[in-house]
Amino acid sequence: MPPRVHIDGHAGTTGLRIRDWLAGRRDIELSTLDDDRRKDAAARRAAIEAADLTVLCLPDDAAREAARWADGCGTRLIDASTAHRVAEGWTYGLPELDAGQRDAIREAPCVANPGCYPSAFILLTRPLVDEGLVPHDTPVSVHALSGYSGGGRGLIEKWESPEQGLSSLPYEAPYALGARHKHIPEMIAYSGLTLEPLFVPAVGAFRCGMRVEVPVPLGVLPMGVNSTAILDCLRERYDGESFVRVIHHPDPREAHERSFDPQACNDTNCMELHVVPHPSGHTLLVALLDNLGKGASGVAIQNLNLMLGLPETAHLPD
Repeated sequence: MPPRVHIDGHAGTTGLRIRDWLAGRRDIELSTLDDDRRKDAAARRAAIEAADLTVLCLPDDAAREAARWADGCGTRLIDASTAHRVAEGWTYGLPELDAGQRDAIREAPCVANPGCYPSAFILLTRPLVDEGLVPHDTPVSVHALSGYSGGGRGLIEKWESPEQGLSSLPYEAPYALGARHKHIPEMIAYSGLTLEPLFVPAVGAFRCGMRVEVPVPLGVLPMGVNSTAILDCLRERYDGESFVRVIHHPDPREAHERSFDPQACNDTNCMELHVVPHPSGHTLLVALLDNLGKGASGVAIQNLNLMLGLPETAHLPD
């Protein structure tokens, strides 16, 4: 029999995308609860205990509770919430993080799915820190733009509400300016940087898609390091990766209004990493991804495939 995969929280934005992308697969048995039982604690616990692997698409507190139910029953977990991303005993579910991460995910009983913003930030910066092109103590700023589905059902309803009038907003709207964003701990833990980045997230009037920008000023780079060295480093790190593509812009003057479309990777599990040199010697790093694809549901399926010994790319759109 194929392994049984249960989705706890399949009615949310991440869970819905995972269920849709897993539908029709014959190499797994997909399990979800009917609407009248999906919030019943006893039914949820029984479904988790009966599964070979459970994907948690829940708020943080509910994910912690469900993880306690799974402890000792033999089911493996992928948690799509932020509850366990820097928790002891959990493996960070970003397969492209470094050379050993895939093997760690394959063997892990519990995998914490990465956040959408951190996935982009970490894949842009970690190779540069590892190779000494960017010092560990570099102060970094991050400007990121997401579709409103990244905020879950509440933000979707707000942005799609006719009364709010946000669907026609002609500019992006920064948010969380007065709070320490929940993604900061994993951004520090897995990027290799020791200083907290200045992270400015924003929402745009589109449902899905994401653009994450990390400027690298000339003044923070060691002597002799330039955009070419940065490009070579990223190309070497992600050579052969199925879902990460490194794109060079040798002449930034050729960039136009659609060059960095945050929706360019929508409905795929792909991430584009763009390296844009500046005449003054600075470098702009830009990542494009689907916040519900490689930023959430897609990478969860990538991890699921690894944990179940299936081809990592199985049934993932690229």
